Amino acid sequence: MTAAGPDAIAAELRRRGLAAPARLLLEAHRPFRPLVGDMVTFLAPVLGSVVGRRAAELGAALDDDAGIDRLLEQLGDVDEG
Repeated sequence: MTAAGPDAIAAELRRRGLAAPARLLLEAHRPFRPLVGDMVTFLAPVLGSVVGRRAAELGAALDDDAGIDRLLEQLGDVDEG
């Protein structure tokens, strides 16, 4: 995974106005991280049609704690109030 993976995902979520819901979901599902990473890998063909080439970045970011932490850090900088 490139270092820009979580940054690019966070930027796309902010662009779509989904930063706050994404942050809530990531925090709520943190205990299930191993399952979520596997689920993203399993659903990659479907996700690829929705998010394009960033499906691999999403899977890599959700597959390890450091990626999730970085994504949460990037999403935490957003004030959508």
